[in-house]
Amino acid sequence: MTVTIKDIAQQAGVSFSTVSKALRNSPLVQESTKRKILLLAEEMGYRPNTAAQRLVSKKSWAIGVVWPSVERVTPSILITLINEELEKYNYTTLLSMNKIESAIDVFNRFQPDAILIFYDRDQSFIEQMPYQTNIPILYYGISGLTPYPTIDVLRGKAIRLAVKHLTGLGHRRIAYLGDMAHSDLLQKEKIAAYEEEMKSLDLLPGIVPIQSMESHDGYVAAIKLLASGKRPTAIISGSYDLTRGIIRAAAELKLDIPKQLSIVSYDHIPQMAELELPITTVGVEVAEIARRTAELLVQLASKEPDAGIDDHIRLEPVLTERASTCRADEGDMGSET
Repeated sequence: MTVTIKDIAQQAGVSFSTVSKALRNSPLVQESTKRKILLLAEEMGYRPNTAAQRLVSKKSWAIGVVWPSVERVTPSILITLINEELEKYNYTTLLSMNKIESAIDVFNRFQPDAILIFYDRDQSFIEQMPYQTNIPILYYGISGLTPYPTIDVLRGKAIRLAVKHLTGLGHRRIAYLGDMAHSDLLQKEKIAAYEEEMKSLDLLPGIVPIQSMESHDGYVAAIKLLASGKRPTAIISGSYDLTRGIIRAAAELKLDIPKQLSIVSYDHIPQMAELELPITTVGVEVAEIARRTAELLVQLASKEPDAGIDDHIRLEPVLTERASTCRADEGDMGSET
């Protein structure tokens, strides 16, 4: 027998509308009543009729996400946290790994209440905008690239924090590992900030090319860099995965972190503190990115006239100091030969 909202209302001794509001986590229902109804719904085995809900509310209670990759650790953590945050608002996440235009076509058929688009390394996506859809879109990337509201985590500012931290510790030979051969605007923003900050301090930038942002590529690049005659005393890493490769290379070359090599890594994720040596990080905390993204998506999905959001949502990066950095004069300043 299918359990309905009316069944729950009768059992709880409240109105049909109260149950409906409680199941959608409405602030109009007292918390004690809400908890009672939710517990009762679970005990009775209630399963929402999403088709009926959509007819009544004209909402799908779904958010479409165009996602470029699940291969790297940080993006996987981020999408998991965004999904968890959206669940708090009773939304389901529809994930598409198709090209953006194809994903939009699919979402046009399913009609989610909003779409989240993550930056695509293929810059042709910019030329395709605006997309043919009536669904509100939130973009995660760099401000000013698209006509849609954009979440920008200020990657360049994060790298500037890393340079200032290391130079404040007395480091002068600071390399940046994260320059990819192909065009990636997110990585280019970090590199440009690194170069500008180093030059403003009259220091010579040292940019290490890599093939991809994977851990193995970080290892290969770091081995070549650290085995050279004039190795740096510090490295700024472009991602968590690259940092894992750098740590592996340093261990293989028997370099002490941080005494012989200080490391600051982009990607503010909990895993940085759980590595064999806790890593100093820069960036916006991933949980904060997920929370703000979910809030903005729900706001867009409300479809209310006064629910507009800023075109550019900028989240401020922070530096979290851990055991992977120390003063340059406390360790090995590196070979000068």
